[in-house]
Amino acid sequence: MSISQNKFSSQRLNFMPLTRKLGSRLSVGLMSGTSLDGIDAALVRISGEMENPKVKLLAFRTYPYPINLQAELLNISEGGMVSASTLSDVNFRLGILFGNAVTRLCRSNRVKLSSLHCIASHGQTVFHLGHHIKGKKNRGQAPSTLQLGEPSLIAGHCKVTTVADFRPADMGQGGEGAPLVPLIDYLLFRKKKLGTITLNLGGIANITIIPPNSKESDVFGFDTGPGNMVIDALVRLLTHGKKLMDRNGCIASRGCIVPQILKKSLSHPFLRLVPPKSAGREEFGSVFVEKFLKSKIGIRPQDLIATATELTVTTIVNAINQFVLPVTSIERIIISGGGAHNKHLMHRLGVMLPNLRLHKSGEFGIPEDAKEAISFALLAERTLAGLPGNIPAATGATRPVPLGKIIYA
Repeated sequence: MSISQNKFSSQRLNFMPLTRKLGSRLSVGLMSGTSLDGIDAALVRISGEMENPKVKLLAFRTYPYPINLQAELLNISEGGMVSASTLSDVNFRLGILFGNAVTRLCRSNRVKLSSLHCIASHGQTVFHLGHHIKGKKNRGQAPSTLQLGEPSLIAGHCKVTTVADFRPADMGQGGEGAPLVPLIDYLLFRKKKLGTITLNLGGIANITIIPPNSKESDVFGFDTGPGNMVIDALVRLLTHGKKLMDRNGCIASRGCIVPQILKKSLSHPFLRLVPPKSAGREEFGSVFVEKFLKSKIGIRPQDLIATATELTVTTIVNAINQFVLPVTSIERIIISGGGAHNKHLMHRLGVMLPNLRLHKSGEFGIPEDAKEAISFALLAERTLAGLPGNIPAATGATRPVPLGKIIYA
């Protein structure tokens, strides 16, 4: 493509109408979150206007990472020393796995790859710094982000146009590059007379706030702190790898909260930041967990996990009480992500937010585990239509822009 064509494409994107009716299209959304457990693949049918889309989930599967690859990703994500060749190798291996996930999902549901309009791949985040770090030690480290899973291999393998690497476009406009789902939350869950919070309980917890009778510009959101990340890490460590998560919150439900550990954890600098803000393993990964475990002598494993669960709940509740309820009325919370299956965590949220109705996103036709993969499929369709995908009030960007890089098959 020539320079003049690129310039024309940029102008075309800026002047496309913000409402566009599209025919029914099949897309696959791919998502792998900070839990590093595998690839979520959602086959969706999207129709209607882009500002009022109709979404039907046709199939969803999670394809676990091979154990050795998962270990490599965890090492990279935790800041382990790796060579450029290793990073390049993992990037390409992930691209092949993402492409295979699309192929397997379509084959098992008798859908031809040629019938797909696009593939959306969030990629695997291995580093995310949404804000400047000041100080001599960090030499004024600038914001940056890195998602692995080479999208050219996905497009080449599947012969389908692929949209990937969604975060940098927002960061190029001064944003944090996260959270990116608030616009989709607004399109799918807005209600004229009901103030809504959508809560995603992945490795990191994040919320989108949709005031009643709101316009897109009224929506905001941010990461509240740890979701499942600290809980999962503790379970792995304390069971010596025999368990990977606190399924249904069974371990935490048998434990007691350790006040001194909870209080110390709640003093983390991220929790004092004013939104917009985003977090990852850089804030709540291995270094945080090591400090959490520092005083574990004489404390039962179930007490540590109960305390970590309470940390997740408390940071969510504090964020809502401090930054949301003083500025808008909220009647309900719609919850998605793996943490929605943690019965103890959900119970504690209900206890600490007694005036809000708690729902799971599945009640609205968007299964909890598939919501993010579905969201990125919608974001990819918006990108291909030349429409913005970010909400500046959620990310801190100076303006809304289309997200992602397009790889044509």
